[in-house]
Amino acid sequence: MNLVIVESPAKTKTIKKFLGKDYQVAATIGHIRDLPKSKIGIDIDNDFKPQYINIRGKAKVINNLKELSKKAEQIMLAMDPDREGEAIAWHTANALKLGKNYQRISFNEITEKAVQAALKKPRKIDQHLVDAQQARRILDRIVGYKLSPLLWKKIAKGLSAGRVQSVALRLVVEREKEIKDFTAQEYWTITALLCKQDKKEKKESFKAILVKKDNKTLDKFAFGSKEEANKIVKELKTAEYKVADVGRKQTFKNPLPPFITSTIQQEAWQRFHWPARFTMGVAQGLYEQGFITYHRTDSLNLSQESVKKAKEIIIKNFGNDYYPGTATRYKTKAKSAQEAHEAIRPAYPEKDPDTAASSLDGQGLKLYDLIWRRFIASQMKPAVFDSAKIEIGAGDYTFNANGQTLKFDGFLKVYPLKFEQEDLPIVKINEVLDLEKLLPDQHFTQPAPRYTEATLVKELEKNGIGRPSTYAPIISVIQARRYVAKNDEKRFYPTEIGELVSNLLVEHFPKTVDLSFTAKMEEDLDDIADGKKQWVKVLKEFYEPFAENLEKKYQEIEKHIEETNERCPKCGAGLNIKFGRYGKFYGCSKFPTCRFTRPIENKLGIKCPKCGKGEIIEKTTKRGKIFYGCNQWPKCDFALWDEPTGEKCPKCGSLMVKTKKEQTKCSNKECL
Repeated sequence: MNLVIVESPAKTKTIKKFLGKDYQVAATIGHIRDLPKSKIGIDIDNDFKPQYINIRGKAKVINNLKELSKKAEQIMLAMDPDREGEAIAWHTANALKLGKNYQRISFNEITEKAVQAALKKPRKIDQHLVDAQQARRILDRIVGYKLSPLLWKKIAKGLSAGRVQSVALRLVVEREKEIKDFTAQEYWTITALLCKQDKKEKKESFKAILVKKDNKTLDKFAFGSKEEANKIVKELKTAEYKVADVGRKQTFKNPLPPFITSTIQQEAWQRFHWPARFTMGVAQGLYEQGFITYHRTDSLNLSQESVKKAKEIIIKNFGNDYYPGTATRYKTKAKSAQEAHEAIRPAYPEKDPDTAASSLDGQGLKLYDLIWRRFIASQMKPAVFDSAKIEIGAGDYTFNANGQTLKFDGFLKVYPLKFEQEDLPIVKINEVLDLEKLLPDQHFTQPAPRYTEATLVKELEKNGIGRPSTYAPIISVIQARRYVAKNDEKRFYPTEIGELVSNLLVEHFPKTVDLSFTAKMEEDLDDIADGKKQWVKVLKEFYEPFAENLEKKYQEIEKHIEETNERCPKCGAGLNIKFGRYGKFYGCSKFPTCRFTRPIENKLGIKCPKCGKGEIIEKTTKRGKIFYGCNQWPKCDFALWDEPTGEKCPKCGSLMVKTKKEQTKCSNKECL
């Protein structure tokens, strides 16, 4: 009997289909060894030696694998083809005491061909990959276990810090500060609605934007007020509108590359509003069932066989006109990308979404459909547009009209994208046009928007923070810690405690939460994986200045306390405003001798419309989201998500509220 050990029970079912009766497939069900939770578990003075223990609850799994191992002629560790998978294989070999009695196999897709090929090319565990994963785990453990107690002492019990998560939190906090500090600037644009004078033709108007005066390009803020814009409009009303130049050309929209981890998370958010962790869970299921290649990758590489199969599918279903003649190859931007891996693609490209529908549920099918279409589209011809530009003179002013129409859909036939089409009329130079209307439009500059899951992943990737396997956990952790929350538009904003933690870390541990430093650390981990650097040396270079600074900060940083003029009703001592995991509260200054606490009620001076006795106060959910409710709860359950203004709706008498977009509306959903 030959034993194949994988991480996932779902994987065992798929692999069993490809192997004969001489093979048994068993699962570790994830990691089976890790650092202990009760202590740091690292001997820092002894070259950061980790003290691994078997994970609680895994005894039955380990004993079962040991029994199977004793009976096996050959043992193959078939964990995922990345650092995490390599580390699980290494831990499994150690926990089962396999010594050298094992072989390591790996594959990027769970297909019969890939599994059989892997069995023919067994290897030993790559210790460099294990060291890289181990170094990351130890780094994160050091930062978490050394910095978190400082936060407990200086801010509040129960808080925690993380090496990469704190950098992600910093991005959210700094974006929020940008928004708060932003001052909107008014500007105006002027659009002319024009049409041809030819009475035989149907008069179809088109838009042209004012762009120049005296042949000089106008600045965005050329017209900063309504008065300035109206003055120009008055001049333009009497002008003659004559075609000064006409340009027509073909433009091309190239297909998008196949998915990698970051882009599939971004696209699933844009299309389905799926959180990154949810997307990766669905992708994991597709991979383990043998539908797609490995889903944690930053490589755009595609196998020769897969692009050949894509060619056959394109020509068969859409014709030769849709195939570019040769396979399209995409270059990976990330220096750290593992080119031996592939992009995320269908394991069997011939299995289109309609065929897969019989085996997949709604969510799995949705994601598979997206992956299949993106892969096939990546090998198709570009879309072709007829683009036109008309330059129109009006006295001292120049207007531009731009248009485009789709001439050949190319890859858009399989992977549709939104784009504007505007068909401009055929005009000649010096042709005079009729002015139908002038439209002055008011605008205000906007701050950078708050991050969504998609844009935060994109920002992390752009700055070299994290790697494919870490994007989803990073975002999940800062939400679970209630350092950030989402508003009604599903965009991140920092909670009060999140801002406090981030500001303290940025002020006192600037290097630890510095973007470029964290990116450099990722590069060091990549170098360990490639065998270019030694993991203990990398850890020492980080730890020594970190530990020295940490010791100083315990003395320098004062406990965050907000004193008040109120007295404790229980013992008469002063009441302080304190922080907890769920935000601010009143606490006795004599704690722990006196344990009196009281929630802070941010009263808005608005009577509760439901009970008439209580007042509306600002509250926070356990997830850190702000809402507004009656202070007589639980006697009165009145609550609103939007902030009440105090005014009443002139139509129904309900409270008016202020939305996140600073607009007012009635709180009664039935009132129109």
